[in-house]
Amino acid sequence: MATTSFKRFTAGALGLACLLVIIGAVYVIVANLRIRADLTAEKLYTLSKGSRELLGKLPKDVTLKFYFSRSSAEMPMALKTYADQVCDLLKEYELASGGRLVLEEYDPKPDSDSEEWAQRYGVEPQQTSMFGQPVYFGLVAVSGSSQQVLVGLNPRTEATLEYDVTRLITRVAWPEKPVVGVMSSLKVLGEQPNPMMMMQRPRQKPDQGWAVFQELRKDYIVQELEMDSETIPQEITTLVVIHPKNLTDKTLFALDQFVLRGGRLITLVDPFSIADFNANAQQQNPMMQMGGGGQAGPSTLGKLFTTWGVTFDTGKVVADLSAATKLNAGSGRVEDNAAFLSLKPTNTTKDDLLTAQLSQVMLPFSGCFEFAENKEIKITPLFLTSKDNACLVDQMNVQMGMGAMRAQLKPDGIQRTLAARLQGTFKTAFPNGYAEAGSTNAPVKGLTTGKGNVMLFADTDFISDPFCVQVVQSLFGNIAQPINDNMTLFGNSVEQLAGRQELIGVRARGNFNRPFIRVDRLEAAAMKKWQAEEERLQQQLSETQQRLNELQQQKKGSERMILSREQQAEIAQFRKLQADTSKQLKNVRKNLNRDIEQLGLKLKLINIALIPLIVICFGIGRGLQRRKQR
Repeated sequence: MATTSFKRFTAGALGLACLLVIIGAVYVIVANLRIRADLTAEKLYTLSKGSRELLGKLPKDVTLKFYFSRSSAEMPMALKTYADQVCDLLKEYELASGGRLVLEEYDPKPDSDSEEWAQRYGVEPQQTSMFGQPVYFGLVAVSGSSQQVLVGLNPRTEATLEYDVTRLITRVAWPEKPVVGVMSSLKVLGEQPNPMMMMQRPRQKPDQGWAVFQELRKDYIVQELEMDSETIPQEITTLVVIHPKNLTDKTLFALDQFVLRGGRLITLVDPFSIADFNANAQQQNPMMQMGGGGQAGPSTLGKLFTTWGVTFDTGKVVADLSAATKLNAGSGRVEDNAAFLSLKPTNTTKDDLLTAQLSQVMLPFSGCFEFAENKEIKITPLFLTSKDNACLVDQMNVQMGMGAMRAQLKPDGIQRTLAARLQGTFKTAFPNGYAEAGSTNAPVKGLTTGKGNVMLFADTDFISDPFCVQVVQSLFGNIAQPINDNMTLFGNSVEQLAGRQELIGVRARGNFNRPFIRVDRLEAAAMKKWQAEEERLQQQLSETQQRLNELQQQKKGSERMILSREQQAEIAQFRKLQADTSKQLKNVRKNLNRDIEQLGLKLKLINIALIPLIVICFGIGRGLQRRKQR
C-alpha cells in the first residue's frame, strides 16, 4: 500500500515538474514572440511603411547602440518608462531589417567602458541633480566608417521618434548629402550678429535661422543664393525659393534654365507675408513705422508663372469659413478668422504620398493658384479650400482684421488651390534668349524646353517659427517642438524632390489629435448665419442713420439741437430692431452650443454605456441559451 502511494506521489511530482517545464518553455517562446495588434486608425504603434521599405534596401549592415543609464538612481522614472518605449521600437527595427540591423544596449555606469564610448560617440551626459552623477540617454548608428548620433532622446519629441531613428539609419547607410539651394528675400537661414553688437553683448548667440532650415541642415548641404543670382550652380539639384519679390529678368532666366535642365524647384509665394511685414517694420525708424508697411510686399514668379499657365493674384487672400482659426482679437475676445487657414485632411489630396497622412496644416493669409489647360504639364493639387465656404478678400482688408473682411466674406462656390505640384515638359519664358535692357550684346541663348518638377505654395509664413514650432525648455536644452504639420509638410516636400522617398512615409505619421469634423461643420454653418444676421443689422443701422440725417436737414436754426418726434420714433424703432437682432444672434450661438452638446452627449453614451450594455445583453442571452439547452 505504501509502495503504491509512493508511486502515485512520484508520478504526480514528475507530472507537475513536466508541467512546470512546459509552462516555462512556453513562456520563454512566447516572451520572444512580438505578437501585437495595433487597433488605432492611424497605426500609431506600428513601424511605418517607409521605415520598413528603407530597412529592406540597406546596402550594408548597420549597428544601433542604445545608451541608457538604466541602473542609475538619478534617472527619473518618467524617462525610464519612455526608454522602454524607445527600446521596444528599436527591436521592431531589428526584426524588420532581416538581419541587416543589429541592436546593442548599453548601461553607461560611471567610469565604465560604456560611459567612455558614449562620450566618444558624442552622447551628451545630462545632469538631473546638482550633485548627482550624470546620466545618458542617446542613440548611435554605426555602419563601416560612418557614424551618427542622437545626443539626447526626449519624451517631448516622441511624435517624431520614428522619423529621427530612420533618418539616423539613412545617414550612415547613405552618407552622401544632396545639395539644396535656398534663395529668399527673408533671413530664413539666419545671419551672423554685428561685430560691434558682439562687443557690447559678448554672450549674444548668432541667429540660427528658421527651425525648418535648422532641421534641413541635418540631412542636406544647404547652400544660400542671393536674390539677384544670375546662375544656379550645377551641384544644386533642388532649389527652394521663398518670397521672391521683384525678381530681375536675369534671375528669372536663371530659374527658367534651372527648371529646364531638370532641376527641381520649390517656390513659396505670398500676397501678404507676415514675416516680411514684421522684418520691414523693425528696420524702420518710429516715424516711418507710423506710415506702416514699409517695403513689405507680395511675391510672384512673374513671367515664369505666365509661361507655365499659372495665375497668382497678389492682391487677394483666400478666406474659408470651414478652415477658420480662432485668434486673439484683443480685450479678451476670441474670433474665428477665416483668412487664417487651419487645414484638415479634408483639404488635402488623399492619394498623394506627400499629404496623405497630414492632420493639420496652418496657412496664415494664403493666396491661391489658377491653372490654364496645359497638355505638357501634369498639375496635381496638394491643398484645396472647401467648395461651399471659400472666397477671396482684399489683401489690405486682411491686415485690418475680421471687421474689415466681413463685407467680403461671401462664399462663391469655387474650390481654390493653395499648393500644387507641376510635372512634365516646361517651355522657356525667354524664347529669344536673355539680354539686358539697352545692351548691344547678342542675347544669351538657353534651353527652350525640358523635363522639370516644380512645387508651388501660395504662402510663405507657414514655415516661419511662430506658425510651425514652439520653443520649449527641457532637461536637454531648448527644443523646437512642432505645433502642427507645417514642418512635416515642408520636410516632405524637400525629401520628395531631393532625398530618399522612404522618409516621406515615416514623416507622415498619424496624429493623436483627432479633428471634430462634425463640430467644425456646425461652426462653419453658424458663422455664415451669424455673418448674414450681422450684415442685416448693419444695413438697418445705415438706413436708420440715413433717415435721421434726412430729418435733421429739414430743421432750421436752433431746432437742430432738439430731437423731433419723428427722430425719437426712428431711434426707438432702431433700438428695438437692434435688441431683436442681438437676441437672434444669441439664439444662433445658443443653438450651435446645443447641437455641439447633444453631439458630445451621444458620443459619451456610446463610449460609456453602449459597449457595457452590449456585453451585458450578450451575457444574458448566452445564459438563457445554456439554460434552455439544459
